[in-house]
Amino acid sequence: MALTLIGREEEQKSLQEFYDSNRPEFMAIYGRRRVGKTFLIKQYFEKKKCFFFSITGIQNGKMPEQINRFVIEIGRIFYKGTQLKEQTNWYDTFDLLMDAINKFVSKKQKVVLFFDEFPWMATHRSKLLSVLEYFWNQYWSTDTRIKLVICGSSASWILKKIINNKGGLHNRITRKIQLQPFNLAETKLFLSLNGVKLNNNHVTHLYMVTGGIPYYLAHAKKGLSAPQLIENLAFTQNSLLFKEFDNLFSSLFDDAEPYVEILRIIAAHRYGVGQEDIIKKAKLISRGGRASDKLKDLEEAGFIISFTPYMHKKRGIYYRVMDEYTLFYLKWIEPLRKTLQKESLEKGYWEKIQESGTWYNWAGYTFESICYKHIAQIRKKLEISPSAIANTWRYTSQAKSEEDGTQIDLLFDRRDNTITICEIKYTLKPFVIDKKYAKILENKHKVFVEKTKTNKQIFITMIASSGIKDNSYVNEHISGVVTLDDLF
Repeated sequence: MALTLIGREEEQKSLQEFYDSNRPEFMAIYGRRRVGKTFLIKQYFEKKKCFFFSITGIQNGKMPEQINRFVIEIGRIFYKGTQLKEQTNWYDTFDLLMDAINKFVSKKQKVVLFFDEFPWMATHRSKLLSVLEYFWNQYWSTDTRIKLVICGSSASWILKKIINNKGGLHNRITRKIQLQPFNLAETKLFLSLNGVKLNNNHVTHLYMVTGGIPYYLAHAKKGLSAPQLIENLAFTQNSLLFKEFDNLFSSLFDDAEPYVEILRIIAAHRYGVGQEDIIKKAKLISRGGRASDKLKDLEEAGFIISFTPYMHKKRGIYYRVMDEYTLFYLKWIEPLRKTLQKESLEKGYWEKIQESGTWYNWAGYTFESICYKHIAQIRKKLEISPSAIANTWRYTSQAKSEEDGTQIDLLFDRRDNTITICEIKYTLKPFVIDKKYAKILENKHKVFVEKTKTNKQIFITMIASSGIKDNSYVNEHISGVVTLDDLF
């Protein structure tokens, strides 16, 4: 695996400013598990001319275990591996750290304190958060040597306890980073640097399963196609993605089951589902807290996205799953785990599945999710201003009505009195707009104008993975085309 930072340009810029500043700094970095938070911080600061103190919380570890590892790292970083006296509480442990800093770090030097998976360290009744508050306010907030980084995969914990803290850490954060998965271009570069040379179609196929999570991509082996890689990652005995889901959610939430139930409900609705419907359908959602809090936790962790459909404010907030691995697991792995077939998966299983209509439906749904993550690239190709608001729209006709319902995958409400409607299609060959589909486009245009009562100029564009075949219907109805290559 290539130990090279891929992408992360804005994050690296922020880290450099953080390091170069002549004041004490307190940064919080969060993002879903496996996204590369630890790798980013360590790769960036281990090469700097500073004291880099890094400690990682132990999942489900007791306070004595957490403190013991902390003390061992103090001895390793500052005392050349000397075994230090054991401590029994966090106040004495932080005093030990302060003594080491004052003894070995000159006034002109810098020390980066990286507390990784801090939520795991802050065990029940440990008072670690109070200790952090005290040391920051009493000592570190006036010590220009100190650069503190708090990190955790539990985004909701970091936001609530650190960034939006109402107590002693209120407004103490000087910088924050929410680390996102790789986009398509970064995914292709990451794979290439690890010797995995794939074209854009195969990279996208792999992205539909991994969601651009570096840890998953790092397990890809060179010389294999995307279907072969997916089979190795997900459909062999003890494969990484076959069992990852349980580990992922148990590491994020103390009681994971209600969160997974919410995800199942949302994933079953391709065009999103309202908050009220989620609450009605979820049996376990009230367990361990409010439904709105759980939805917020899932969104902050990067698994779902909330939105209000265009001109549907009265219907409230809708949610849609945005994590490709979650969609993949719920569709293909979870049902398999409930059968005997999991004990005898045959070689070529995933390749065989690709021949089914169900696979194409899933691929189309997942490709829409990918497009929503690449709005900037779509804007650029269609020459749409960043000020245009991206959204979706749906009209469902009443029962026994002769009206046609319609769904708009993506639209841009522009400031130049124009709305660009985008049709999203995932196909392995160029999409063909025939007479029947041209009628669908005409109806979509008509229903949208009638129901929204807009007088804006309407343009229809295609986001087609393999492009579209040129014909008279294209010339008549389509004003722009975005292909898969444009997303890279």
